[in-house]
Amino acid sequence: MRSLTRRVLLDTRYTLVGFPATVIGFALLVAGLSAGVGTVVVWVGVPILAATLLMARGFADAERGWLSDVLRRPPVRPRYKPAPAGAGRFRRLVNPLTSGQSWLDLLHGILNFPLALLSFVLTVVSWAVPVLGLTYPLYGIVTSRIPDNKELPELLGLGDGYLVNSTFYVSLGLVFLLLMPFVVRGSALLRSGLGRALLTGVAELKERINDLAEGRAAAVSAEANALRKLERDIHDGPQQRLVSLAMELSRAQRQLGKDPGAAQQTISSAIAATRETLDELRALSRGIAPPVLSDRGLAPALAALAGRCTVPVELDVQVAERYQASVENAVYFVVAETLTNVAKHSRATVCTVQLSRTGDTLMLTIGDDGVGGAHVAKGHGLAGLADRLRAVDGELTVRSPDGGPTVIVAEVPCA
Repeated sequence: MRSLTRRVLLDTRYTLVGFPATVIGFALLVAGLSAGVGTVVVWVGVPILAATLLMARGFADAERGWLSDVLRRPPVRPRYKPAPAGAGRFRRLVNPLTSGQSWLDLLHGILNFPLALLSFVLTVVSWAVPVLGLTYPLYGIVTSRIPDNKELPELLGLGDGYLVNSTFYVSLGLVFLLLMPFVVRGSALLRSGLGRALLTGVAELKERINDLAEGRAAAVSAEANALRKLERDIHDGPQQRLVSLAMELSRAQRQLGKDPGAAQQTISSAIAATRETLDELRALSRGIAPPVLSDRGLAPALAALAGRCTVPVELDVQVAERYQASVENAVYFVVAETLTNVAKHSRATVCTVQLSRTGDTLMLTIGDDGVGGAHVAKGHGLAGLADRLRAVDGELTVRSPDGGPTVIVAEVPCA
């Protein structure tokens, strides 16, 4: 109830307080535009147009501040094109004319007037009808105390039909009171829609493009880092073991004729080294999507990961459908890397993994009762997971205070 009241008050402030500013801005911008266009042929109109665009920018900045309250999002201010370095006085003067967003600000200042007027009227009516209707019974009490005044009650409808009128107007006030939050909200959205399209739409589009570019760069970086790590691990581990294994087998071959007992021991040692190499290769293969993921989907693949973890894992997979390979790979690698970290660093006694779908988003939640202290700082494994999720427009949230517990939440769009 408190949030609804606050929302109604914020929307009311936006439509009522913003209306006078809209009227003033409309009058100044139309006058400046008319004067600038009318005198541009003699160059006097150029600085007038530039000043008008700067004035439109000021009104647009004020509108963006109000939009953040109505749309419940941080204000987005576009980047205006600056004057070139070393530009002369005239070039700096006309610089606003070269910015496309400046003209959108001017267009908004003009088109916003009729929408602001309509929003203002709807908001005033939405407040006036409930207030007047619900307070109608008080009119009789007030007017009855006015001496020598017999005509006022009749003019206000407080005569013989006072009770009927009171019931009607109070009922009308209650109906409009119930409708008021919706009407006020609709009025605010009617006006704010134009502001979002003209004042922040270009900036939001550029921000989205930048996010996509950063996501692609993060994906390339994550893949490159993963390949370098895999190459280094293979070189330092299995490759060295295989070289040593080849030397052991060569030595056993030479010993077969001279000392069969020593050859038997060498072969036994080689077999043990082979098993260690296979175990190490299996560990490294966790960084590569397994066939079970591509063949059978997330549920069996995550069950295999949980079964290999040295910490008991409670697995709850609430999805059965298949998704894009990039989405499934991202979820799989988040679970694989997190379970590896849990086994190595957390000292946990139990770990929980839950995967569910909410709308068009896969929600992956991993928790453990370990010592905590996990974070996504650069240079740590979780930073690579965050980059991998950004490549598929996903987000990673880590809550891991010192002393635990740790909760890692990954949100991956799956539409």
